Amino acid sequence: MSPKNVIFKKTCKDKSVGVFMGKRDFVDRVDSVDPVDGVILIDPEALAGRKVFVTLSCTFRYGRDDMDVMGIAFRRELYLSTRQVYPPLQDRDKGVHTKVQAKLLRKLGSNAYPFFFEFPDNLPCSVALQPAPHDVGKQCAVEFEIKAFSAESQDAKVRKRSTVKLMIRKVQYAPDMQGAPPSVETTKDFVMSDKPLHVKVHLDKELYYHGETIQVHVNIANHSNKNIKNIVLSVDQVATVVLYSNDSYVKCVDIEDSGDSVSAGATLQKVYKMLPLLANNRERRGIALDGKLKHEDTNLASSSVVKEGALKEVMGIMVSYRVMVKLIIGGMMGSSEVGLEVPFKLMHPKPDAVKESEMEDEMVFQEFKRCYLKGIIGDDDDEEGNVSGGDDMGPKEK
Repeated sequence: MSPKNVIFKKTCKDKSVGVFMGKRDFVDRVDSVDPVDGVILIDPEALAGRKVFVTLSCTFRYGRDDMDVMGIAFRRELYLSTRQVYPPLQDRDKGVHTKVQAKLLRKLGSNAYPFFFEFPDNLPCSVALQPAPHDVGKQCAVEFEIKAFSAESQDAKVRKRSTVKLMIRKVQYAPDMQGAPPSVETTKDFVMSDKPLHVKVHLDKELYYHGETIQVHVNIANHSNKNIKNIVLSVDQVATVVLYSNDSYVKCVDIEDSGDSVSAGATLQKVYKMLPLLANNRERRGIALDGKLKHEDTNLASSSVVKEGALKEVMGIMVSYRVMVKLIIGGMMGSSEVGLEVPFKLMHPKPDAVKESEMEDEMVFQEFKRCYLKGIIGDDDDEEGNVSGGDDMGPKEK
């Protein structure tokens, strides 16, 4: 989540419109979603009589905007809502919904106007499939954007110099209640063996936080006459693009080739530790992320939690995780495998709520861009005209 009391700002190139927001990440709690609120600061002279509008959009992209796949451009607008901010259509005070907006209006003065959007409950969360290092252009992603612009009317041609775009994210956090710890077991019979092989795999809990070690308990009772030559464990991420094709991308995000063996008639009880991290998978194409790779706060995509009754077809990209345990069995005719699959959830812990008393602290204004990763150049301003106006439209200290 965005730091408390930090106000993010961005201004269009001709200085006519500036956007101020208290956060960039908005939480989907399954039964409700944080509203998107902020304040628009205008320069009446730069507007020269034009109106000011703000839009909230959700777009699913697949590949570059100029690329067609079998004659189809995979860019679909899942949601678009537009508000006229200036001239205001209602009294300015009636447009205030949050304490941050009220504080900003007092700080920015009479040329500041509030805006407010509510998400419909059927939109996906932000997720992007990581492109390969040599890929150029837009990746496969569900993106949310706030766009403010000045124009003669809502349908008039919009100049890039008079437009400011801000990428925001819709994210989910772990629910308060944990489910039952997942457990899977299987029994394998072999030809020429009177007794079977029995394997049980279980995890400590159903839900893990990003960066938390996953303890995988493996219990093997090898009553057969076969030798287990090796045990290989992996954590797989499954990203299903449900919007247009229902394609699934299965990517291993952590693996351990243990080298452990279990001879005929022997048993094994062992706890293996797995740790799926984006830091170990930055060069792998197709891994689902909670945003763009160049953002410092990017990580592996969280597990998708969908409201009961919601249409999964409009969820864009669904993400799930599983632990795979493979036993390599030796034999006279070659090796065979016994595999077990244990599903689990990977999410962020719910952040502490900001106390009302803390909201009275002095606001800190910061350019609307995420911190860079070391060694990676570039930021959110990849659209012409989508640049910051510096402090020209910022609040003036008395």
